[in-house]
This record gives sequence, C-alpha cells and structure tokens, in this order.
Amino acid sequence: MQILRIVYFIFIWALLPISGFAADGEAIMVHGGSNPAAMPCIACHGADGKGMPSSGFPRLSGLPAPYIEKQLYDFRSGARENPVMGPIAKALSDEEIKELAIAYSKRPKVNVNNSTKSNPVQGSGAWIATRGEWNKNIPECTLCHGPDGVGVGDSFPPLAGQSPLYLENQLNAWREQKLTTPKKTSNIPATRHNDPNHLMQHIAASLTEAQIKAVSEYFGSLGDSTEPFDESQHRLR
Repeated sequence: MQILRIVYFIFIWALLPISGFAADGEAIMVHGGSNPAAMPCIACHGADGKGMPSSGFPRLSGLPAPYIEKQLYDFRSGARENPVMGPIAKALSDEEIKELAIAYSKRPKVNVNNSTKSNPVQGSGAWIATRGEWNKNIPECTLCHGPDGVGVGDSFPPLAGQSPLYLENQLNAWREQKLTTPKKTSNIPATRHNDPNHLMQHIAASLTEAQIKAVSEYFGSLGDSTEPFDESQHRLR
C-alpha cells in the first residue's frame, strides 16, 4: 500500500510541470515558444504589436484571433511562403499558435485616422480603395475590408494600421511577377495562395505597380489617430 501511495504521488508530481508550462500568448510574444526556433514575436512585430513599418513587419495588435491563427497555419503549410515566418510557425505548437492569436486579438485595435477623403482623385490610391477600377473588374477594397479598411469578420483583415511597405509586399506576393534581364524574362511565381476563393490573386494581378503602391500608401495613411478611440469603427468585426 505504501509503495502504491509513493507511485501515486510521483505520478501527480510528474504532471505538475506539464500544467505549469501551458502555452501563454503574452509570454510567447516576449520570450518565444517552447521550441527555441520559435523566436520572440516582439523582435519583429514590436513590443506593442503594432509592427515595424520601415521594415515591412505587420501590425498584429487587434487583429481577429481566427485570422492570425489561420495565417500561422498557412505559414506552416507553405500556403503563405515567407523565409522568416515559415520556420517560426513550424516551431510553434498548435496550442501556442492558438494562445498567441488570442493574446494579439486582445491588444488595441487600430484607431482609424478619419482624414478628409470625400472627393478622391480618379485613379488615385484613395479612388481605387473606395471606388475600385471596375473597367478592370477590380472592386473597391472597402467592399470586402470594410469602411476605412478596418476589416470585416475573420477573413478580411484590417488594412488601416498596416504600413504601406507591408501592404505593397503582400499585393506583390499574391501575383505572379515578371523579371526582365538583358538576356531573358523570367516569371516569379506568387508566394501567397491563402485568400478566400483566390480573390486577392485576381485583384493583385490586375493592378499596375503604380496602383499597388498608391493604394498601399492610402491605407497606410489611415492608421492610428490620436483622437479618442471609437469602438463603433469596428462594428463589422
């Protein structure tokens, strides 16, 4: 009987460290995952989760948890190719991915800068964003991403609050590009294939490089206002 008690207490004691190391989203942000290859998120996405605009690292703060979770799984599977995020996503456990997504979703949402934009110039970034280019079958970005690009549901993320460089990189990632050298022209395949019904692949392929840059700069100009936060901006989420 005494031996059985000892075995029982050893068994209970052995389980304690496992529960103590349960995934913690905030801790993963700062210290990384249980696998050393899962580096701390703040190294690229900032201590506040608002990204590093000059380097093209995106804002994660306030994004929907299901969206963040899906992107990490897509990085893991290769549906969204990235030399930095691919190895990190593969090093995170399923539980760590879930808790990390929840933690970032609880951070502040973007406080949209409602600058005057009622009469955009035709063909400008603001025009494409709010009215589209229907002669090329390109709908306005706000049709899916909501008023001011604040995001809709879990599939259409906020564009406002992301840096122009990040947005430009993503639009280019969705389309096959041509690289012309003095000797030949090569096709660079798209590196992102995880959009609903391939909507973004069509749109990105139909935009010129100048239009991509213009619409990216427009949405990049809408992020965090110094005015009091208005939760109703995010009513569609």
